[in-house]
Amino acid sequence: MFLVATEGTAAEVFGFDDVAEKARRLAGKNWSAPPEVPDFLKDIEYSRFQEIRFREERNLWRDTDSRFQVMLTPAGHYFSHAVALNEIHDGDVKPVPFVRDNFSYPSEEFAKRIPADLGYAGFRLTYPLRGPDINNQFLSFAGASYFRGVGRNDGFGLSARGVAIDTGLPSGEEFPSFIEFWLEKPDAEAEQVVAYALLDGPSLTGAYRFTVQPGDALEIDVQARLFFRKETELPGYAPLTSMFYYGENTPRPDGEWRPQTHDSDGLLVVSGDSGEWLWRPLINPASLRMSYLQANDPKGFGLIQRDRDFRDFHDLEARYERRPSAWVQPKGDWGKGNVVLVEIPTRSEVNDNIVAFWSPSDSPGAGETVDLNYTLKFGPPGISGHPAGVAVNTFLGDGNRIGGGDQEGAYRVLVDFAGGPLDDIEAGSDVVSHVSASNDTEVLEHFVEYSEPTGQWRLSMLVRPAPEQSLALRAFLSRGGEPLTETWTYELPPGVDIRDR
Repeated sequence: MFLVATEGTAAEVFGFDDVAEKARRLAGKNWSAPPEVPDFLKDIEYSRFQEIRFREERNLWRDTDSRFQVMLTPAGHYFSHAVALNEIHDGDVKPVPFVRDNFSYPSEEFAKRIPADLGYAGFRLTYPLRGPDINNQFLSFAGASYFRGVGRNDGFGLSARGVAIDTGLPSGEEFPSFIEFWLEKPDAEAEQVVAYALLDGPSLTGAYRFTVQPGDALEIDVQARLFFRKETELPGYAPLTSMFYYGENTPRPDGEWRPQTHDSDGLLVVSGDSGEWLWRPLINPASLRMSYLQANDPKGFGLIQRDRDFRDFHDLEARYERRPSAWVQPKGDWGKGNVVLVEIPTRSEVNDNIVAFWSPSDSPGAGETVDLNYTLKFGPPGISGHPAGVAVNTFLGDGNRIGGGDQEGAYRVLVDFAGGPLDDIEAGSDVVSHVSASNDTEVLEHFVEYSEPTGQWRLSMLVRPAPEQSLALRAFLSRGGEPLTETWTYELPPGVDIRDR
């Protein structure tokens, strides 16, 4: 249950309550947008912005015995405003001043135009993840309330956010921003680092404490307190933002040679009501789609990248098989609500077009305060702790051709399941498929068989959507009346028709 925060006395050592008091006071004032960087930096081309590089010899904490270091991010391009940065050491707070020479620039003439008080857009944390001699970047905060993280063997991909407001609604989305950070200087033996953040936006302010532990998976304990200036139609807590251009279950765009292109391939949800694990493959729709998956007192949700083989993508530059998954594990009772999935049409891999977050059934009103606590993980797809068999492939084809079937207007849908208790079941065992449909979708047939080449169990369905209606399916496998797998769900809206490809 969300708690209403009460005022307390300030701590002797700077901490979360101090940031919360700043956020509370700020919420009592009218919102004003942060000052933007000069136009020449805001309008700079991406390739030229990439030429502005932080000098690693200027890393914060480089000259200490801490294994953590901090790289500073230049303002400009997507990062249209600077943030205030502070360091906490032995309880004392001191600002991290902007130093123009901390960066190298495309030219001396360009460097002269950088204001001496410009500020930084954010920061990147480093740690020797892959050996004692190199500090690897593992967490980055920059731009609005976005932050990105990786596990030991990942490359950067999807992002998390502090909060989402009215995402996907016709009224337009609001993007609150982190405007100030405080970094606790860790000692030599520290395996964690702590950062605080102050958030501000038209509808709310917020205080955050991030306790960060790098490793095979990056684990971040998040404590947040939100102060609402006004009621919002669709508040989104613990939001995740990713990219899905196309995959095995959607049409391949004309001219594309790569088999798939995405940072995440599905949404995984486990509800507190039933304990059911629900898997929803992502799509790139013809028009914006919003899905509300009931998740009262959610036990976890995340955007997952299950395709982790180079042969799934064949992209030597992007290396999508190394993109991390992200998993949110709420603490305490979050109450009634939904995991909301927003899928936005995109014609390229440049734009993030997928957002997932939890939203309460009753939106907080003006003047209300919400406390949130959760653990956020970035890493391999197993970070969710999923105990059952999982859907590793979803394939769609024409249900009226050789190999698909003989039903006009139908689809052949194949789902490969593996892992969990399935690994201990021999071929020929009495595994049963369960398939249901909605939106007047017809289920013409379904059966399950063991796939010897892959060691997986394949569910085959012949289904037909109603005219101008979404294809809508749910399925899972069982044995002896006991579920073996998560529940696979799929929706294919009108206008995304692979039978014509």
